[in-house]
Amino acid sequence: MSFHIEFNSSPNPKNLAVKLNAKGEQFVVKGHPWVFSNSIEKINDNPSTGDLAIIFSKNKNRVIGIGLYDANSPIRIKIIHNAETKAKINSEFFHYKIELAFEKRSELLDTNTNSYRLIFGENDGFPGLIADVYNSVLVVKLYSEIWLPYLESILLSLQQISKVDTAIMRLSRNLQNSKNHTLKDGEVIYGTLNNEVVEFIEHGVRFTANVIKGHKTGYFLDHRDNRRRVGELSKGKSVLDVFSYAGGFSVHALANGAKEVTSLDISKQALDLARENGKLNSYSGIHKTISGDAFVELKNLIKKGKRFDVVVIDPPSFAKQQADIELAKKKYAQLADLGVQLTAKNGLLVLASCSSRVMSQSFFDLNTRVLNSQPKLYETLLKTNHDSDHPISFPEGAYLKCGYYRLLE
Repeated sequence: MSFHIEFNSSPNPKNLAVKLNAKGEQFVVKGHPWVFSNSIEKINDNPSTGDLAIIFSKNKNRVIGIGLYDANSPIRIKIIHNAETKAKINSEFFHYKIELAFEKRSELLDTNTNSYRLIFGENDGFPGLIADVYNSVLVVKLYSEIWLPYLESILLSLQQISKVDTAIMRLSRNLQNSKNHTLKDGEVIYGTLNNEVVEFIEHGVRFTANVIKGHKTGYFLDHRDNRRRVGELSKGKSVLDVFSYAGGFSVHALANGAKEVTSLDISKQALDLARENGKLNSYSGIHKTISGDAFVELKNLIKKGKRFDVVVIDPPSFAKQQADIELAKKKYAQLADLGVQLTAKNGLLVLASCSSRVMSQSFFDLNTRVLNSQPKLYETLLKTNHDSDHPISFPEGAYLKCGYYRLLE
């Protein structure tokens, strides 16, 4: 069985000789995967998206990095290889990189888990490309046209290494609007798909992902270890899961013996999904849902005098751009304050952020300030980030942070 992909033209990338200014060169030498347009001093005429950019040092004329040229982005070159070792960029090169990525996930795959991120963009040397596996289905999401000339061999390697039966192509909005390919968002490009809702297992707990219409690739895998941990800490407890989406934390809590779980989300559709995911597992607790704006509903719960043994607050990204950072911090502080008021004595408050522009230390400092301003004593139990299938290779690659706080009174 082969991949069925067609292109509007035969992609034939060129080699580009590139020289950067001192600042840009320093970033590349340090292993940073992005070269912005204002760092480029010299480049071949008529470079095209997908061309191979060979970056030479300013003085010694040696190769310091190899990247893919992107004419449509301010990040003009996306690095795929630093020049500590020589490399020939071909199908074998990409196959080897995918093998390395798969090996990094081996410890996770030794657990009762069959869903994982195989390729995490820049962090695995594939800027603008994500590959997630749900059971026997591979979902590849493309964010940049730089991969079009190399896509067929990469997809073949992804399938061979992950041993999946089916592969789905998902496209970012700019790729969906591109006329440089005939790919379609949600297209089955390998094997067959009997149901767009795919069931998978995460540390023994069953979930589903809609691989055709779901957010991103269908589910959020990065919080897996935090969900497992919250589940283990929820036995016999009452749990509030705020911004619950498909019920990740809720379902782990129920499957681990929580007596009562409340999932809160603005989307009724997401809450339906959370309920369905819960039913895939056996549990004896009560699963309640609240549909509404989190800030409003949390205040309503406080007015009613509700308290929970475990409160998890995991909002969507509040800082999509630089200008949003201060407002995002205010929202995080509000949520932390509301969370403290809803957490019972000796209860656990779990606060998370997926805003890459709000730095990890800044987020944890903000939580500490809010908690210190409360009359309740507390202790910080743990600070975590991404699960092991989301390795971080450069500072901006880290976005997820999660703090666990025990309220002692």
